[in-house]
Amino acid sequence: MDLKDIMSVSGQSGLFRFVSQGRNGIIVESFTDKKRSFVSASHKVSSLGDIAIFTDGEEVPLKDVLKTIHELEPGVPAPDPRSSPDVLKKFMEKILPNYDRERVYMSDIKKLFAWYNSLLELKLLNFEEPTPDETAKTEEQAQPESKSKSKTAASKAKKTTAVKKTAAGKKK
Repeated sequence: MDLKDIMSVSGQSGLFRFVSQGRNGIIVESFTDKKRSFVSASHKVSSLGDIAIFTDGEEVPLKDVLKTIHELEPGVPAPDPRSSPDVLKKFMEKILPNYDRERVYMSDIKKLFAWYNSLLELKLLNFEEPTPDETAKTEEQAQPESKSKSKTAASKAKKTTAVKKTAAGKKK
């Protein structure tokens, strides 16, 4: 599963799978209990694919950090987020030696390890790059949908224009 489909919602524990876009928010499904819920637009929702860790140089995407943890300890969970801060900092230095110690807080490190352990438990850690054939198939599947959507949008625009002309004609 792509990290862009996995969400973290402020005020709620655990990770969620993006299901659908709603009127004033999104619909997500919890990985732990499989319950779907509506998250309003006022909540802060972060896609794991959009998160990066601050370093002394450039930011490192979360996927790269998770991949590093997996390479160092394949199949083994990261330290428990409730471990002592010294243990967590030492492990963080092991996986990302140049992380920015002023901008990466202990709460961020705890979240990182909790997310890694959850993804490992759910067997969602897949670091293989899609082959060019798979990428082409995905793009081909997406293109017909976008064409039909654009046709629908164009026909709606024509209907709206026709209604405006008719309404304008009646007023005169």
